Amino acid sequence: MKITDTADVWWKTAVVYCLDVETYLDWNGDGCGDLAGLAQRIDHLADLGVTCLWLMPFYPTAERDDGYDITDFYGVDPRLGTHGDLVEVIRTANDRGIRVIADLVVNHTSVQHPWFQRARQSRDDPFHDFYVWRDDEPPDTSDQVVFPDQESSTWTFNEPTGEWYLHRFYKEQPDLDVTNPRVRDEVAKIMGFWLQLGLSGFRVDAVPFFLETEGGADSDRFPDPHEYLRALRSFLGRRSGSGVLLGEVNLPHEQQRDFFGGDDGDELTMLFDFVGMQAMYLSLARADAGPLVTALTGRPFVDPDSQWATFVRNHDELTLDKLSEDERQEVFAAFGPEERMQVYGRGLRRRLPPMLDGDPRRVRMVYSLLFSLPGTPVLFYGEEIGMGEDLSAEGRLAVRTPMQWTSGVNGGFSTADADALPGPVVSGGFAPEFVNVADQRRDEDSMLSFTKLLVRRYRESPELGWGSFRVLDQPHAQVLAHVCEWDDGTLLAVHNLGPEPCTVPVNLDGCDASHRLEDLLVTRTTAIGEDGAVELTLDGYGYRWLRVVSEDSRRLP
Repeated sequence: MKITDTADVWWKTAVVYCLDVETYLDWNGDGCGDLAGLAQRIDHLADLGVTCLWLMPFYPTAERDDGYDITDFYGVDPRLGTHGDLVEVIRTANDRGIRVIADLVVNHTSVQHPWFQRARQSRDDPFHDFYVWRDDEPPDTSDQVVFPDQESSTWTFNEPTGEWYLHRFYKEQPDLDVTNPRVRDEVAKIMGFWLQLGLSGFRVDAVPFFLETEGGADSDRFPDPHEYLRALRSFLGRRSGSGVLLGEVNLPHEQQRDFFGGDDGDELTMLFDFVGMQAMYLSLARADAGPLVTALTGRPFVDPDSQWATFVRNHDELTLDKLSEDERQEVFAAFGPEERMQVYGRGLRRRLPPMLDGDPRRVRMVYSLLFSLPGTPVLFYGEEIGMGEDLSAEGRLAVRTPMQWTSGVNGGFSTADADALPGPVVSGGFAPEFVNVADQRRDEDSMLSFTKLLVRRYRESPELGWGSFRVLDQPHAQVLAHVCEWDDGTLLAVHNLGPEPCTVPVNLDGCDASHRLEDLLVTRTTAIGEDGAVELTLDGYGYRWLRVVSEDSRRLP
């Protein structure tokens, strides 16, 4: 690989930013965020350094699952704007060097979708076979539901046809039958439609559920779901050239490898590293880097063009389902000790700053860690300013509150009355009068300024996206010291997960006194011994990024 090749595989060093149009900025004053408002804030994203904007569902919806119960896969929710408004957002983002991807939610529809409205009326209707049905009464499936506080079964009886239909999520979200070739054709048409309007790919929702064939009418003629995933990747390549499929696959690492396409890397382009994320929180709770090291070194080999997407939190609950019960309770005790902070018995509905009691040292250390890990960082809107959550909101909505732009009314999100908003603005210590974009733009020491620095340094360090990853031996359990090496670049990162300062001795192979270390987050130079030995000082919850520089290096430190 050459530095110029990175443009062809852009996702390897992208900075992804996820937002919900409904809660980002209301431009027409009706209380609901809209595409016109998003267009007004594209320059905020460009200034932050975002290179890929991920839009949560903007499609027409029955509003049972915050937009994920879709009634028209080809439409734009009229509350948010029109197709023309969306194209203007995409065009404006592209002009600022930002690609746009959107949620592809094709494992189910809304019960209000015209397909299901016809399917549920008659077994003879052509759309009946778009869904998964059974004639006999289903067994107890209460242990398989995604929302255990809302549903007790993955099957619901449909009176007109005398059958049960499958739904892994809410009963208002009947599952599509991917074994039906007509369904697969529709999925391709949906993708093709949005690609034609300018999208650069998709974040694919609930991929294992989407590829589930059990109960499908044509399962015998559709034996390999991964063959279908390869076909979708191939279709995306033909239509877009450099589009991505960013997959939600919350499975152990070895199973995730299968969704990449194994050694060939011809299925999903990127996968979220749920295992690494959960291990990170366990490491934070213990002030012990061990669990995170185990997760990172346990990542399987994937094709060089594939990529892990790293994140601190996302739009759903902060799931801890891959931890043991005892480990999960450790994280709950540290970051969500109250029952109202937990959800589904498996996750937290909190944002990071309140979980860390607003300690700016710890918050910044965690985001420094995120951007220094091998992979592509993904930010959820509001993380760049340190937003908090609203625990009075239901379920996952606790972290989907209106974006905080100013210290004014409704945090500058909307001029409408508060009761017209999609949800209340955060109150208390993380309210807009304390946390907002406008104030932080003018403060060189703000969280926003710090995030911009991290983004800039990440983008200047292609070894973080492309390089080999190696953990360095050192004596402190609370410290993670690692290097990423690629081409002629080596970046060393050290992070102290504990409150006490320490000195970290490391040895850098291939280095001698002709090399030096240049800090990338502050102005500082550290000498390296003749034998490659160096000692690095860290504050409590301290962090440092250091570039190895040789005498004849032509790379900028």
